[in-house]
Amino acid sequence: MRPKVPQYLEHMTLRPTATTNTSLKHRRSTFETLWEALDYAARGDTGLNFYSAKGELATVLSYTELRARAHDLARRFAALGLERGARVVLVADTDPDFVIAFFATQYAGLLPVPVAIPTSLGGREAYVAQLRQQLSGCEASIALAPESLVGFLREAAEGLDHVKITGSLAEFAAMPVKDADLAPFAANEPSYLQYSSGSTRFPKGIEIHQRVLMANAHAITHFGLDIMEIDRCASWLPFYHDMGLVGFLLVPATGQVSVDYIATRDFARRPLTWLKLISDNRGTLAYSPSFGYELCVKRMRGGTEFSGDLSSWRAAGIGGDMVQDPVLQRFSETFAPLGFRHEVFVPSYGMAETTLAMSFAPLERAYRVDNIDRAGLENQLAQPAPAGKNARAMVACGPALPGHTFEVRDENGAVLPERRIGRIFFRGPSVMAGYFRQPELTAEALAPDGWLDTGDLGYLLDGEIVITGRAKDLIIINGRNIWPQDLEWTAETLPDLRRGDTAAIAVLGPDDQEQVVMLVQCRTGDLALRTKLKQDVAALLQRAMSVEARVELVPPKGLPQTSSGKLSRAKAKANYLAGLYADAEIGISA
Repeated sequence: MRPKVPQYLEHMTLRPTATTNTSLKHRRSTFETLWEALDYAARGDTGLNFYSAKGELATVLSYTELRARAHDLARRFAALGLERGARVVLVADTDPDFVIAFFATQYAGLLPVPVAIPTSLGGREAYVAQLRQQLSGCEASIALAPESLVGFLREAAEGLDHVKITGSLAEFAAMPVKDADLAPFAANEPSYLQYSSGSTRFPKGIEIHQRVLMANAHAITHFGLDIMEIDRCASWLPFYHDMGLVGFLLVPATGQVSVDYIATRDFARRPLTWLKLISDNRGTLAYSPSFGYELCVKRMRGGTEFSGDLSSWRAAGIGGDMVQDPVLQRFSETFAPLGFRHEVFVPSYGMAETTLAMSFAPLERAYRVDNIDRAGLENQLAQPAPAGKNARAMVACGPALPGHTFEVRDENGAVLPERRIGRIFFRGPSVMAGYFRQPELTAEALAPDGWLDTGDLGYLLDGEIVITGRAKDLIIINGRNIWPQDLEWTAETLPDLRRGDTAAIAVLGPDDQEQVVMLVQCRTGDLALRTKLKQDVAALLQRAMSVEARVELVPPKGLPQTSSGKLSRAKAKANYLAGLYADAEIGISA
């Protein structure tokens, strides 16, 4: 749904907000709370700009207007008589309504819970079930959704007594106003709940406090990205994911930075619009997972016309999934004629449990690629090796942010030296308070001394963190540690496969021994071609990786993804074990 243009702007020519403020001194995240940051930004000329898939400016929401509208909605929230910290579920589409509602909760002392919009038209039942889980998990008192999704929301809330009111922003904005002073959150109170992506268990609401949010924002703006007064962001990242919410809404607000948005679904159809916004508005900061950069390359090499100027882009962030050097090299080669410089790539590491960021590769320096021996990798050693088929190229994601610390530990908790692969732990002021009302899950991840078990595996390299994969995804066969990414990337070198077409999992075989199963998305119903694809994948894995794998075909788009667009191997495995791919051989079309 395209953002609506406010009535008073319908007959005016829209102009995006300014990049710099003419009379407001730049402050880089030196506030105690998010609402104080917005109060300050509202005194200037910057703000948020929402574009269509074609790059046409649809709605302008200056920080000045955002504050006024958030204040108004906050007073209407206050009239509902909810307890302080009551949860407000917000279905997070890329539009001004979500942003206004989110900041209104900050002024009203209510706790916002951003949740995803449906990712496909055919998944209503699954989406409503997920939404119901989230409404129940946070014990939401009220819930807002775009007008087109209010029906989904009300269906999900049916029978949940704790959900008092559901509706669109327009419905809430028409409610009575309470004539009373607002009581915004203090620095030691919460800011929001963020649901972790990809969880197959009961959803985990990550509780981020004001002070924690501001600590991460301060570290990002002062050190990670060194945000300046002349900076401008461009984003297609969803607001229900931490990289979109924190990185390209909350942090820019704390630094009075203007942002240009297109919706995630529009980016998927027209990825070069993202680059057009950077070119047209002289954007300097933009982030994407690997697949976003690869999608831009495919469109450009596929003949889509784009002739912009990307020379203003000074920090092209890469995060949200494994950083792949070949993907970034292809992007640089493709867009270098338009002024893009490879040195501006900034591999980063972060997660919702740490608000957002944990580390950034140094700015204005080509990121470090570490070629390590594949055989040593199986033994949890990161041994340097010449680039080639016997090496795996790893990308360093920088040192921990100032005031924060990494440790890499073995299975017994002992701290490992550099180039030894183990479980990554992190500590610092950006770490979450815990999982909302889930003390057992909190205790599993967060130690009393503040160390967070990230669940990731990796190693340290001259103080920089290198991520090798998720601990829960590691496949152990006959004593070998096999990284699923290696199997997937190897299989995807076949000409019939694309990036993201495979998922490597381990299951118990008939003899109660673990075996590798490679799930492969297939786009043809021709039996001979399907049989050949299975044989080719199995033969390649045997030849290149010495791995015996059972190959199972799944329908196009049959492999599940997390909210950030990453492959969810845990969900893929659950689908496989539940027999959801059993009929994949039937009814597949090209």
